[in-house]
Amino acid sequence: MNIQKNIPLKEYNTFGINVNAKRFVSVTSVYQLQQLLKEEKDIFLISGGSNMLLTKDIDTLVVHIDIKGISIDRENHNDIYITANAGESWHEFVLWCVSQGYGGLENLSLIPGNVGTCPIQNIGAYGVEVKDTISKVEAIEIETGKLVSFSAEECQFGYRNSIFKNEAKGKYVLTSVSFQLTKNNHNLNTSYGAIESELSSKDITNPTIKDVSDAVIAIRQSKLPDPKKIGNSGSFFKNPVISKEHFEKLQTAFPNIPSYVISDTEIKVPAGWLIEQIGFKGKRFGDYGVHEKQALVLVNYGGATGKKIYELAQKIQHTIKKTFDIDLEIEVNIIQ
Repeated sequence: MNIQKNIPLKEYNTFGINVNAKRFVSVTSVYQLQQLLKEEKDIFLISGGSNMLLTKDIDTLVVHIDIKGISIDRENHNDIYITANAGESWHEFVLWCVSQGYGGLENLSLIPGNVGTCPIQNIGAYGVEVKDTISKVEAIEIETGKLVSFSAEECQFGYRNSIFKNEAKGKYVLTSVSFQLTKNNHNLNTSYGAIESELSSKDITNPTIKDVSDAVIAIRQSKLPDPKKIGNSGSFFKNPVISKEHFEKLQTAFPNIPSYVISDTEIKVPAGWLIEQIGFKGKRFGDYGVHEKQALVLVNYGGATGKKIYELAQKIQHTIKKTFDIDLEIEVNIIQ
């Protein structure tokens, strides 16, 4: 393994923030990673770089997880169990599954990042969360170098959450994720209005998993900027979940406030709508701002610092709190 010095990380984060790694190494196998961990414990992990905002240079060893490979573990008449290694592109993996006729991930098309980071925040979109299909996660324990396995239950998945963001944070390097997908009798989720509208516009009444994937891609491309053209990390904030009582009070002042019922006592409110109401949608501050089509997305138009983007996020949080008495939680990892 070749440890390099003073490597720019602009190409390794989807925000396109230009900071440097004091030391940098790319690992392509579990064995390489285990050998590295015998010498290095204080490391900074980077994979697809899609869920982070870098605000400074990284002094610790940056380890780029580039472990590739997809394998079929077993299958029966209706189900197939597939393992994808951490360095695989998430979207390319989803497209491969769809092309093979394997269902379950089609609603998660075009989400940026790599396979290894998908369980950490339990990525989700259009009524589906990745936890719905994960059967196992394998990881290297940093302290011991041992390969360990987490069942779906042990991952403690929640809304944009998992054990890897809590008690296991900083203790493991995820190396592969195993999925249980369907070969027949696919359980298609087209209940989100945007998907229904997209399918309807194409006169598709009996959609395939590819139809759903194509619809999701079209929707996302129409609303979200391509990180290769405009630096961003997708949804920057989580959709807040508030009490029913709190929502009813807000409804009095804001009759058109949209919502999704979570339980008898909890309501989810779209963060993008909240941000739009306080006037930040499409607002630009020189080299950075809020995307014009999707208020959930903060963008780097080129040359912005992570610090400035984080300051914008804090300003949005403060204004949301003041206006709606809602604590807006950041979904992206802030590295500072």
